Amino acid sequence: MSHVGYRVADPMERRVLSLTDSQRIAPPVTGTVVPIAGGTVEVVLVRLDAELSAVGELTQCLSDGERLRASRFVFERDRRRFIVGRARLRHLLASRLGVQPDAVELAYGPRGKPRLSRSFADADLCFNVSHTEDLAVYAFSSGREIGVDVEAVREMRDADEIAARFFSRRENEAYRALDLRDKPLGFFNCWTRKEAFIKALGDGLYHPLNRFDVSLAPNEPAKILRIENTSGDACGWALHDFSPGPGLIGAVVIRKSADELASMAYPERAALRSMLRH
Repeated sequence: MSHVGYRVADPMERRVLSLTDSQRIAPPVTGTVVPIAGGTVEVVLVRLDAELSAVGELTQCLSDGERLRASRFVFERDRRRFIVGRARLRHLLASRLGVQPDAVELAYGPRGKPRLSRSFADADLCFNVSHTEDLAVYAFSSGREIGVDVEAVREMRDADEIAARFFSRRENEAYRALDLRDKPLGFFNCWTRKEAFIKALGDGLYHPLNRFDVSLAPNEPAKILRIENTSGDACGWALHDFSPGPGLIGAVVIRKSADELASMAYPERAALRSMLRH
């Protein structure tokens, strides 16, 4: 099974966003960033349960629009999570762009996918964000669209109904064939992988979920099996899974590199190119 490398947040992030043993989400696990799909994907885990004083400090780097959005949350917990999550995103982007966090300018796609504004076009940096409870997951890539999702695996009374309604026919058949004990993991394998893909596209849930298939059985590699009439191997996207900690699963989808796309159409030419490089 393919896995994405991920790393713990830096010391400053850990100081503000420390973990407690009483929470069931495990601490971030230190790992090395590994090359996948012809490039590098970095996944960073950050806790969102900051102390009130830290939240106040982090608010200072937000834009006016982000502060306004934060003020509209009804529950303090949700407001805190938004502030910390957005501030940490700004810090992570700033460290990669060589600017201050409050200088990071964000823009949004037609369906709300965040991206860097045109003023940072030369950076060629793509990113995506996912949250579950008090954990935020940030995925970064160089020049290729990316989507990430993370979920806590749990039993859901309406899982079968959701699968029948939102999974593709192929996925639903695979899910129904699982042993009862494997169904929760199978369900969230499918959900995170589909969510990561539509987030990479920038369409969110506007994209019809039955137009593509992903693998979901616990003993199968994470893979896109089909996108409409195109097989997964030729679809131009790569899917990888990762585990942030016990009881958690995640998925990352990234657009394949130019070399990979060329090799799909011209395998002989790609093989020759590889030989010449060495």
